Amino acid sequence: MTPPRGKTPGKPHDVLVLGGSGVDATVYVPELPLPYADTYGVPPIQERIGNTGAGVALGCAALGLSVAFADLVGDDSQGALIRDALAGVDAFWGRAAAGTRRSVLLVGPDGRRTSLHDPRDTPGERLPRELYAGVRARHAHVSITGYCRDVYDDLDGMPVSTDLHDWDGVNDHHREFAHRSDLVFMSAAALDSPERVMRDILRLGRAELVVCTRGADGCLVLPRGGDLRAFPATPLPGPVADSNGAGDAFVSGFLYGRLRGAALEECVRLGSLAGAHACTVPGTHEAPITEAALLRAASAA
Repeated sequence: MTPPRGKTPGKPHDVLVLGGSGVDATVYVPELPLPYADTYGVPPIQERIGNTGAGVALGCAALGLSVAFADLVGDDSQGALIRDALAGVDAFWGRAAAGTRRSVLLVGPDGRRTSLHDPRDTPGERLPRELYAGVRARHAHVSITGYCRDVYDDLDGMPVSTDLHDWDGVNDHHREFAHRSDLVFMSAAALDSPERVMRDILRLGRAELVVCTRGADGCLVLPRGGDLRAFPATPLPGPVADSNGAGDAFVSGFLYGRLRGAALEECVRLGSLAGAHACTVPGTHEAPITEAALLRAASAA
C-alpha cells in the first residue's frame, strides 16, 4: 500500500477522491444499438484510463485544484496504466484482490455510448482507512464502488459529494451513498420522474443540493428548501467525438466553482462547459479541460 502524504506539509488538499478508477477499452461502432453480426471491422481499440473517480480526480487536477486520490487496483497491466495516468496527483494505492476494474465502451457515430462494466467485486472488500485517514481536504468525493461504502464514518466534518450516475431510484446499492452525501449528482437516464427521486434524496438523506444531468437537455438542480430549477446545456465547442467522461467533467467543473465560492448558477455553468468540452475529445479522461481554457470559455459565453 502507498501511505498518505501531502505535497505541502500541513496544507490541505482541495479535493479527496475515494475509489472509482478503472481501464476502458473504447470501441467505435457504426451504430447503437449494434445489430447482431458475426464480425464488425472497427477503428483501433485503445485501452485508456477510465471510470468515474479517476475522471473527477484528473478533471479537478487539470483545473488547478490540489487532489488526493485513494483506490484499490490490481497487480496487473491495467493497474499499472492507472497508476501512471494518476502520477500527477497524490495517489494512495491498495491491492484489489480480483484485479483492476475494466469496461468496454461501445461508442456510436453520434457520441452516445453503451458501457459494459466489469466491477471485479470481492465480497467484504473495503478501502483501507490507512490509505486516506491522514489526508486533509476541503472536500471529499466518494465513488459508488461497494468497497467505499464504509468511508463516510471517517469523513466527519468534511463536505462530501457522490455521483449516482444512472440510478433508477430503487436499487439499494446506491441508496446509502445518496443519503449520506451533502452534494448528490446523478443522471436522468434511468428515471421516469427525476424530480420525485431528487426530492426523496433530500427528504431521506442529508444532502443540501441534488443535481440531475440530462445530456443535451441540460440539468435539473434542487436545493434543500428551494425550488426545482432547469438549466440548459452548453453548446459543444466543436464536433462531437464521444460522450465518455462528460458527467465526470461536469462534476469537476461544478466542484471547481464551488470551492472558489461561486454562486450556484456559476457552478452549473462551469460544470456544463467542462462537460461540453469532454464530448469533443476522444477517450474518457485523457484530455480534461484546463483551468485557463475553462475560464476563457466562461468569459466568452
